[in-house]
This record gives sequence, C-alpha cells and structure tokens, in this order.
Amino acid sequence: MPFTNEQLERYSRHIILKEIGAKGQKKLLNAKVLIIGAGGLGAPAALYLAAAGVGTIGIADADVVDLSNLQRQVIHTTDDIGKKKVESAAETMRAINPDVCVNTYYEFVSSANIMDLIKDYDFILDGTDNFPAKFLINDACVMAGKPFSHAGIIRFRGQLTTIIPGEGPCYRCIFKNPPPKDAVPTCKQAGVIGAMGGVIGSLQAMEAVKYITGVGDLLVGYLLTYDALKMEFHKIKLPPRGKGCAVCSDDPSITELIDYEQAACDWEGGSEG
Repeated sequence: MPFTNEQLERYSRHIILKEIGAKGQKKLLNAKVLIIGAGGLGAPAALYLAAAGVGTIGIADADVVDLSNLQRQVIHTTDDIGKKKVESAAETMRAINPDVCVNTYYEFVSSANIMDLIKDYDFILDGTDNFPAKFLINDACVMAGKPFSHAGIIRFRGQLTTIIPGEGPCYRCIFKNPPPKDAVPTCKQAGVIGAMGGVIGSLQAMEAVKYITGVGDLLVGYLLTYDALKMEFHKIKLPPRGKGCAVCSDDPSITELIDYEQAACDWEGGSEG
C-alpha cells in the first residue's frame, strides 16, 4: 500500500535516509513491538517507537501513575496521576501518531501469561525494575525465539544489550541466577537521575528500529554501559552463547518458566543488572 501524503511528510526524515528509505519505513509500519513496563525505560522507548511509525506497539504494566513517577516517566503528565499507566501511555502515543495501533495489557507479567503476551510480537523491550521479571522475560524470549532488548538504570548509571536467541549470549549467560531478594537496591531505594531513563530507553528504541529495518550493528554479544557522571560509554564483549547456560545451551536444564518471586512489581524503571 502506498504512503499517504501525510505519511510522506510525517516520515520524510526517515525516508530520505538511504539506510531506511521507503522500504525501511514500510517495515516499521508493519512491525510489532511489545514493551514490558511503562516506566523510566518504557516511557521514552514508547514515545520514540510511536513517533517512528512502528505499526503495532503493545505495552504491559500493572501500575498506576504516581506523582513520584513524573520525574522520569515522560509519557505521563500530572493530569494522569491515578490513571493506569498503560492507558496514559496509550493516549500519549496515539496523540503523537494516529498511524500506530496500541495494545494495552494492564496485568502483571508472569509465567502464566508471558508466552501469550509475546507470541504475536517481532521484538520485545524489557523495561522492568526487578531481577525476577528480567529473568522471566529472558527465559520466555529464548524459549519462544523472540529477540529482545535488556536494559537497566540506577543512580547515574545504565546498561543495555540486545539478545537474539541462537545468535549470541542471553541474559543468563551473563547473570546465571537472580541475586538474593533485597541484595541489590532498586531505583526507589537508591535513586535515579531522571534523564538516565531517556538515554537508555531511547537506545532501546534505537535497537528495535535497527532490528526491524535491518540496518547497522546490534548490541548482540555486547553490553553497553553508561556512566553519566563521567560521561563515559563502554562496550563490553560478552562471553559466547550457550557454554553451560541453563536456558540457551544446546542441552538446557531449565525448560519451563520460573516465577522467582510472586510479589508485585511496580515496573518503574529498571534496576541495573
């Protein structure tokens, strides 16, 4: 289907890029991305993916907007306090770009529902704030063969990597098991500078766009870290895939999804893993 005149104008800055062009923009319009967590990471990622014209965006979150969220969760406004985050996010995304279909999931993500949530999407963004959720997302995506972006932020630091099952190491290749409960502080406990979510969440959106359009080099096999106080990025090469990994090795010991913790998650950002 040809672009409308409005679409040609809306996406003109993409279309004139030789790496994207009309073909790449059509790939974006036909793509489906699921964002788990409408907080510090998911908020900027959702804004940029909607603006880019990703045709279908799912957003899963079981929380409501709180005043303390607004320092970094830029998809919500003061008028949204008390509203479901998925509804607030969807309203903003649709206002930015009516081309985008937004699917909302007001529910906690668990082993019982994650496979159904991710099955129809091309790429997954992990914007959660706790280790049980991050391990669950990793294991589900590996088992389902779904590429995804992992990220985490805390204080003035952030990190991210892209995981494509079968092509590079997964989250468990780096961190074998979740740390003991309360061993690592959350953003709520340790604090986080608001703009950090914008930096790392936007990079997650960029990885999704690159994956969908097939341009550039993804962070497969690398962990990108960012120290805002020193203004330093480091790209760290990760160990190869599957050597002893309980999930992505050729002989995995974990073949069913695990809920490490049943406690509710507030999805507000993404603790550094």
